[in-house]
Amino acid sequence: MKIADTSGQDTVVIKKPNKKLLWIGGFSFVILCLILFSLRPALSNWSNSDTSISANRLRFASVTQGDFVRDLSVQGRVVAAVSPRLYSPAQGTITFAVDAGDSVSKNQVLAVIDSPELTNELKQQESGLQRLQMELDRERIQSSKEALMYQKAVDLAKVSLTAADREKRRADKAYASNAISEIDFEKAQDELENAKLVYQHAVKDAELNLESLQFEIRTRQLLVERQTLLVAELSRKVDELDLRSPVNGIVGNLAVEQKNQVAKNQPILSVVDLTEFELEVDIPESYADDLAIGMAAEVSLNGETHRAKLVTISPEIENNQVTGRVRFADLNTDGSVSQPQGLRQNQRLTTRILMENKANVLMVQRGQFLESGSGRIAYVVKDGLAEKTSISTGARSLSSVEIISGLAKGDNIIISGTEQFNGAQTVLITQ
Repeated sequence: MKIADTSGQDTVVIKKPNKKLLWIGGFSFVILCLILFSLRPALSNWSNSDTSISANRLRFASVTQGDFVRDLSVQGRVVAAVSPRLYSPAQGTITFAVDAGDSVSKNQVLAVIDSPELTNELKQQESGLQRLQMELDRERIQSSKEALMYQKAVDLAKVSLTAADREKRRADKAYASNAISEIDFEKAQDELENAKLVYQHAVKDAELNLESLQFEIRTRQLLVERQTLLVAELSRKVDELDLRSPVNGIVGNLAVEQKNQVAKNQPILSVVDLTEFELEVDIPESYADDLAIGMAAEVSLNGETHRAKLVTISPEIENNQVTGRVRFADLNTDGSVSQPQGLRQNQRLTTRILMENKANVLMVQRGQFLESGSGRIAYVVKDGLAEKTSISTGARSLSSVEIISGLAKGDNIIISGTEQFNGAQTVLITQ
């Protein structure tokens, strides 16, 4: 008996293709192509770069074109433009009439110095002046007496001359009539000549003696004038023992205590004129040659900016700094200088000195790249790749640096330090 198998029950199964898997595979292939296409520049940059660094560690800035202002920022100390200090004119005991912080007016007595030595010397010199004045008066009286005596001798000689002349005329008439002898006639002539000589010598002697008297009087007069000047100088010194305020203002700190002994030329006190302030600034030595009197400046005070100008520059350098003075230049409606309100002695203010102004120049924000590359190298960023470029820089300000060559307007460069690049020609910047 034949047993039937199951072949008659078998059917051929045809496997249908899975369209879902085809769609998934095709979509993945497209995504992969897109990824490769998008990564091609990055892969190209990566292959062309020498090193890579994260953008978070860098600072960037774009090259711009405009007006470049070269400036210098320094700290200024507020000082009174007029702040005279008073010194002791002589040794003595001081008595103050004011205290520190008192308001005073010009010529007001601030302190008195008691100097017995100077006062006694003045009295002695005044006594000497009186003595010399009396001697001068005595000399004038004596000169008048002697002048009168000399005039008397001249007058007597003139009388004798007149008498001799009269006797000569009488002898001439008598001799013409043979009334006298020739000897008497010649005697009358001799007496006339003698009288003339006596008169001439009397006149000359009187003139010389008067000149001598005038010389003595002039000598005495000069001694009196010299003593007068000496007394006047001592009087001035005694008057200076009363220390007076040279300006309207406020008394500063007292350098000595009340009723203390002070030496000559010892500082006593200062008077601060609060109507006019200036700023004393310390400028680094490297900027000394670039400064000039009259340069514009800006002073920041309580959030406001005030105009000012540089008025003085010290000719010497101390501690690698140059000292200068900045004066406020804000003007009122009447043309007078306006002083900012709220200024105090020794107050610290930020001062910006404008040293140079250039129009229409290329410039970029200042950064550490200047020191890293000595101002001759910059890394220009384009499409995520920074390329080392040679540049030339000019003037530098607090916030910007002038670009002379090597960069163009709109270039984006790295302004942070570039030491980390180790001199690489190209740097890949990653996010």
